[in-house]
Amino acid sequence: MAVIRIRNTKHTSFVNITSQVREVVKNSGVKSGLCLVYVPHTTACVFINEGADPDVIRDIAYSLEKLIPWKDNYAHSEGNSAAHIRSSLIGNSRVIPIEDGDLMLGTWEAIFLAEFDGPRERKVIVKVIKED
Repeated sequence: MAVIRIRNTKHTSFVNITSQVREVVKNSGVKSGLCLVYVPHTTACVFINEGADPDVIRDIAYSLEKLIPWKDNYAHSEGNSAAHIRSSLIGNSRVIPIEDGDLMLGTWEAIFLAEFDGPRERKVIVKVIKED
């Protein structure tokens, strides 16, 4: 298991963590198995989507803001309900197959940490599971 630490500098940010996760897989020596990527935070999440065109991430951020605006009639007293809702809809973990010692991501796919209540430092837990 490895912990990747990411320092976010904005209130909402999306960080491509694919290279860091690939490095954990490489260092594990596992040739075939699974890679679990988990974020132990309630206002951040992890997802897989296109990493080649930054407009895709901008469109995701724009759409989330329209669907779940930061300011609304939320009851949560800390004032970050939108962050909790966004992260719960996207999810806090992903499982990616490993073959030939590498993540089996699609050609354009990348792994992103999404921060919705920054700036702050976040942990991403990466667990590599060897196939029997």
